[in-house]
Amino acid sequence: MPVVPMLASLIRDHKTPRPHYKSQPVSGIGVALYVIVAVAGALGTALLEDAAPLVRLVPVISGMLIGFYLMFAIKVADQWEKCAVLRLGRYRALRGPGPFHIIPVVDTISRFVDQRVRVTDVTAEAALTKDTVPVNVDAIVFWVVWNAEKAILEVQDFYDAITLSAQTALRESIGRHELAQMITERETLGHELQRILDEKTNSWGITVQSVEIRDVKIPQDLEDAMSRQAQAERERQARIILGTAETEISSKFATASELYKDNPVALHLRAMNMLYEAIKEKGAMVIVPSTAVETMGLGGVLGTAAVAGVSKPA
Repeated sequence: MPVVPMLASLIRDHKTPRPHYKSQPVSGIGVALYVIVAVAGALGTALLEDAAPLVRLVPVISGMLIGFYLMFAIKVADQWEKCAVLRLGRYRALRGPGPFHIIPVVDTISRFVDQRVRVTDVTAEAALTKDTVPVNVDAIVFWVVWNAEKAILEVQDFYDAITLSAQTALRESIGRHELAQMITERETLGHELQRILDEKTNSWGITVQSVEIRDVKIPQDLEDAMSRQAQAERERQARIILGTAETEISSKFATASELYKDNPVALHLRAMNMLYEAIKEKGAMVIVPSTAVETMGLGGVLGTAAVAGVSKPA
């Protein structure tokens, strides 16, 4: 790569930094080879002390030229990176990972494409759901470049393409679902987005592995209204349960009355048991109607119990 385009590329990268892929005008190995060859040329010049001045300059000039060539001809791609080599503007081959060689000026290389799994945050603000509720949705898109050649040659900036496509698909998906579905069926919404994005980006050499809905935010007044609605629903359920219990209890009482109607002895025993449960605690007092005492013959029983309690030795 010549010096002027290299400087222009560095200035362009400084103005618009791209963290998702990088450009490598000069590699570390190229710089090392330049230093080695230049030093070798200087040593060759030092050995030609008795030669003519022009002859003495040949080794150092040759060393600097060869080193300068190697500095821009040797490139290195990391294990997870690939790049395209263009010869006179036409695609020649895909290079990487590891070191590779190009012809400066004649060959140019694209920016290095990272083929690891990457994550992109996507946000849709004030998007309307199917039931016209404005929501803010945050999602995470996991994607990977599986064909670097297509990603370089088929789309100008695949990172921006992924981000904008994900935002558009997220808004469209929000418009097709109601608020309740978005809150309770986030996984289904994520699968739908993953399918839509993968169909769109597959021709670019990119696969969308998954989409996760991170958060669904609704307006505060609507959130308060939904909270009051949920509370009212819980109170309604509690009243229904209480009414059902009262109905079941009254039904049991009706059944018990039918049994006690033809069996007065059982009714008397039940009444005595109830009185015993009431007065078994120390200091308890129960007021019983006189008609109930006469009907069940409790006067003699209670009197006997009282006399027994008085005659018991202290």
